[in-house]
Amino acid sequence: MRDIGIFGLGIMGSSLALNMAHKGIKVSVYDWISQETKNFVENKLSKEDIIVYYDIKSFIESLKKPRIVYLLIKSGKPVDNMIEKLLPYLEEGDLIIDGGNEHYLETSRRMQKLKKKKVFYLGVGISGGESGALNGPSFMPGGDREGYERVEEILLKVAAQTDLGPCCTYIGKDSAGHFVKMVHNGIEYGMMQAIAETYDILRKILHLSPEQIGQIFKKWNEEELSSFLMEISSEIMKYRDEETKEYLVDLILDKAEQKGTGKWTVQAALDLGIPTPSLNAAVEARILSYFKEERKELSKKFSKEKPLYNKNKKQFIKDLKNALLFTNLMIFSQGLWLIAEASKEYNYDIDLLEVLRIWRGGCIIRAKIIDFIREILKKDKANVNLLKNEKVITFITEKIPSVQEVVNIGRNFCVPTLVHNTALDYFYSMISEKLPANLIQSQRDFFGAHTYSRVDKEGVFHSYWK
Repeated sequence: MRDIGIFGLGIMGSSLALNMAHKGIKVSVYDWISQETKNFVENKLSKEDIIVYYDIKSFIESLKKPRIVYLLIKSGKPVDNMIEKLLPYLEEGDLIIDGGNEHYLETSRRMQKLKKKKVFYLGVGISGGESGALNGPSFMPGGDREGYERVEEILLKVAAQTDLGPCCTYIGKDSAGHFVKMVHNGIEYGMMQAIAETYDILRKILHLSPEQIGQIFKKWNEEELSSFLMEISSEIMKYRDEETKEYLVDLILDKAEQKGTGKWTVQAALDLGIPTPSLNAAVEARILSYFKEERKELSKKFSKEKPLYNKNKKQFIKDLKNALLFTNLMIFSQGLWLIAEASKEYNYDIDLLEVLRIWRGGCIIRAKIIDFIREILKKDKANVNLLKNEKVITFITEKIPSVQEVVNIGRNFCVPTLVHNTALDYFYSMISEKLPANLIQSQRDFFGAHTYSRVDKEGVFHSYWK
């Protein structure tokens, strides 16, 4: 009998199946798209202990009881459809795992439905892309702990390994796993956009070649900015198109696509009332990029002077590095605060230190700065936005002049820096004892009698302003 069944032989499913087989786990696989199965058998499967099935009944019957079925298919309706197809063959105590990028509220709904049928359901976020799935990803499982314990040994074995252990932990109750993976992706959006803005400044203002930018990124990746995204960005910069011999990054259309997890993060933040302006801006930047034709047309109508940068370039590159470090910290600040609030609101019982631990390897947002953040939270777990710690205050204070320089230069040269700007404004807002919301409350009371509170006395008030 087989240890686990993987349904879905796309990039992630096939890679994870091979990973498991390489770790000595007996795997059954099935896909309702026959071409996916054919591609897997012909192009990926060699001597691994993986048995391919072509019908659901045989696939399920091949599994040890209680059975573990791992779904790696498109989120939404396909998951509901597959659950309905699986249920006639499942028994009490069997486990279904949803390993896709699913909306956390959908995961909660399915858990409640399957609980009535006494079938366990886990929402497992998985990060690392194709390479991670094949060689060791970061797993973020949430749901019934008993269900997690059924598959824990397998997940720990195939997860990425670091000096602090496997990049897998029980995230929390209900849909905690998918919520944390969603915010992971929101942080990912922010980090990617911040690097892209830095690249844009180096290209348009300092007029550096992709090769030169790649060298800068490579150096940064050996220092405090070390991260998976910085590493791959340095590789991207030096890659030339085989046909034209041009830098491929210069030939790629500047329209960034998205699959929805960034948007869900923004929506969740609005629902929970947590400020995530830098994550929001990263989503908006992708949306703005999509309007290529409109941008192209408007760029011809508005002349933008392009003066030469005549300051110290070496110093400005240092400013860019500091600004990126600052912005990354603000991005994590917003993301972790959102997770902490969701944990309270939905009773997830999430340990942020454990979340950060499993983000140190395997996942897309793995970065050296995570160790710095973990040290901060170790001393004060309640400091979820990170800003109250003396080390953080020193870190930020040292970098504020650099961030100011970068965003000001960006404005002077008409180069947008949405994420850097919102990171700075987020920080300024958080350290402002007074914000102009008193005027907003006055306006609301003026036109809608919405009332207001006062600083000098208790109570709720309304004024007849005319």
